[in-house]
Amino acid sequence: MIARRRLAGLLALAALVLSACEAKAPETKGSTKEITFSILSAESQQSMQPLWQPLLDDMSKQIGTPVKPFFASNYTALIEAMRFNKVQAGWFSALPALEAVNRADAQVLGRVIDAGGDASYTSVVIVKKGSKIGLDRLLKCDKKLSFGLGDAKSTSGTLAPMAYLFTPHEIVPADCFKVVRSASHQSNAFSVANGVLDAATNNSVGLLFLARENPELAAKIEVIWRSPPLPESSIVARKDLDPAIREKMRQFFLTYGTGEGPEADRQRKVLQGLAYGGFRAADDSYLDPIREMEAAQDLAEARRGGDKAKIDAAQKAFDNVRLQANRRRATDPDAE
Repeated sequence: MIARRRLAGLLALAALVLSACEAKAPETKGSTKEITFSILSAESQQSMQPLWQPLLDDMSKQIGTPVKPFFASNYTALIEAMRFNKVQAGWFSALPALEAVNRADAQVLGRVIDAGGDASYTSVVIVKKGSKIGLDRLLKCDKKLSFGLGDAKSTSGTLAPMAYLFTPHEIVPADCFKVVRSASHQSNAFSVANGVLDAATNNSVGLLFLARENPELAAKIEVIWRSPPLPESSIVARKDLDPAIREKMRQFFLTYGTGEGPEADRQRKVLQGLAYGGFRAADDSYLDPIREMEAAQDLAEARRGGDKAKIDAAQKAFDNVRLQANRRRATDPDAE
């Protein structure tokens, strides 16, 4: 009798589990009712939404699913939003895109090219025009200057200046400047132009937007350092997004603003507002330069610490990242 009761209980439990699974099944692939598209913007939502909304409206029509925007300048928050499926796709700069790939079950669908046809942009360091602060003065490190970095997850605002400027000179910004703060590119540009900060990071795209929207402020700024070319932003989507919708989205970006006729001309005007020339195909290998920069930074930090075991581990990780990237480049000569 006891055995029968146990068996009945197990069967009932199995039935409950099975019914729960069946109840959840329709919520997976093939039933996406709406897509939230995140926009990792260093500018304000007020200035960016009018530029992005026409493109999102066009995307909604082409893929047959409503697309709503989610704007924020907090990179970590948007990565977490994708991780927990609060957003299903988005426009990410390179470093946050890599974080989304590594931590949010995401993949790269395509990459941005700028209005001139380039697939890269540059990190810059800006100062107030007439301040007489040049690169040599900046790197003097006498703790008399104030400096602005970008978000910790910003490619051009933090990773690139660390990898290409400060680390090669064995400089830790906190030990170099009297004040170091992190803020958006827009905030840093205003602070430098108004004399609140002596210098700050920014990028070539951010300065383009600044010159277009606030030419008087832009005229107060000058660039004293530029990085090597960085991978432009990319379009990222969760891997568990309905494959049919994901493919429609990929095709939308690859064909947007191409062709001839009034509609293609209208789309190109939308892209011009975003300072884009269009989109090109890409996959996760597009982020290899970011992987290499991160690994180089980890190695430099380990060397500063002096722990041989950590140095050896960081060196091994760096060598592996570079090896994998070189293999992908050898397989696909056109890979970024």
